[in-house]
Amino acid sequence: MHASQIEEPLDPGPIPDAVAALALRKAAAVARGAAASAIVLGADTVVVVDQDVLGKPADAREARAMLGRLRGRAHQVVTGVAVMDSSTGRSASSAVTSTVFMERYGDAVIESYVASGEPLDKAGAYAIQGLGGDLINGLIGSYSNVVGLPLGETRRLLSAFGVPVRSPR
Repeated sequence: MHASQIEEPLDPGPIPDAVAALALRKAAAVARGAAASAIVLGADTVVVVDQDVLGKPADAREARAMLGRLRGRAHQVVTGVAVMDSSTGRSASSAVTSTVFMERYGDAVIESYVASGEPLDKAGAYAIQGLGGDLINGLIGSYSNVVGLPLGETRRLLSAFGVPVRSPR
């Protein structure tokens, strides 16, 4: 795995399109330094509430604010996925959106969760697959999307580039 090391601003326009474009920029940055015939996968995830994009919190204070804003509400998780062939420059990208419903947790729960350190490198300041799963009341859409990589869409894109991907059983 190689990080793209690029700036991550979103393009103006619809959020799913902007996140898919960012995933493609990440894949292209890695493809430039890849082997002559590599298939590169790029992805990025954001949380959207009230049309505002929440990325990773800068610090514990920002994590607390994000978690307070999400408390007892629904929001969307949008993940852009892109695949690029480093030898031809051929690429494809898309975005997957899921809706997450948060519990009505109290301030003490936020403090405890932030103290765990888990929310500091997660879009929206929570990880559904970790301790943050206790903050979730429900989900419509792809669980793996909320984790950060929508497996069905990733499988579809990689297969279109000839990468054999085993389907779940």
